[in-house]
Amino acid sequence: MKEYTSCKQAISNCLESKTFAIAHLYNEEKTMNMHIHDCYELFYCISGGKQFLIDNKFYEIKSGDLFVINQYESHYLTRIDQVILERIVIPIHSEYLKSLSTEETNLDYCFSHRPTSFSHRISLSREQQQRFIYYVNKITSASAYGKDIIERSAFMELMVLVNGTCYTNRKLRKLESTYKYNQQVEEILTYINKNISGDITIAHLSSHFYLSESYICRIFKSITGTTINKYITARRITIAKSLLASGSNVGSVCEQCGFNDYSNFLKAFTKAVGISPKKYAQISIS
Repeated sequence: MKEYTSCKQAISNCLESKTFAIAHLYNEEKTMNMHIHDCYELFYCISGGKQFLIDNKFYEIKSGDLFVINQYESHYLTRIDQVILERIVIPIHSEYLKSLSTEETNLDYCFSHRPTSFSHRISLSREQQQRFIYYVNKITSASAYGKDIIERSAFMELMVLVNGTCYTNRKLRKLESTYKYNQQVEEILTYINKNISGDITIAHLSSHFYLSESYICRIFKSITGTTINKYITARRITIAKSLLASGSNVGSVCEQCGFNDYSNFLKAFTKAVGISPKKYAQISIS
């Protein structure tokens, strides 16, 4: 399998082939703004310390950390310009992963199991890190006769490793504390997510937290790496995707996600996802 050097190309190939792809990245590619894409994602950090914002949770990234992100979770790498971050990103088509699962072994578990208390991060042991890299190398180096079978079997073993580790970690401990970079920003994030269906404006947040508009915008951007409005839009699109995939009416989804009117919802959703809400609903439930 080809090993990509661009995350965007890997995601595009995954969605086109409806299987999976692998990208080995350094600091050459500019990271995307806060985004959501229609595939699962494994994000493995080889070296470099960074910060991850996934939905409303902050994580400090360390070597050996593996993050599991599903297609409904907005995410954004922040504070990465100053430090080189070597990582492996594996976008996975959800239906492909489900097709490889059995009644006894759900390879979709790490992406679909989202209890109230959970962490996107799995800190792999040294042995687990070595096995993870081994499987990735086996997939990307397969050639000649039987390469498709080798790639698929190695990928299945990789997912058994990921899901087994994820399952064990969640059984052994409750939600690990997310990295608290700033108490004020954490409170703002919590408030936004609790009131995401309402009319949240910078003026409203400023009044609620007794902070000036310029100050609240400045601290939010400095800590998260994105603006308040971009974050709110990304979270609303995330929720909209989940509701549409579950069969909710497009009109009611627009209201539940806090968009002022349908035209704003249509524009924002289409820009973020690439297709209209109605089209996305049709594809998701077909």
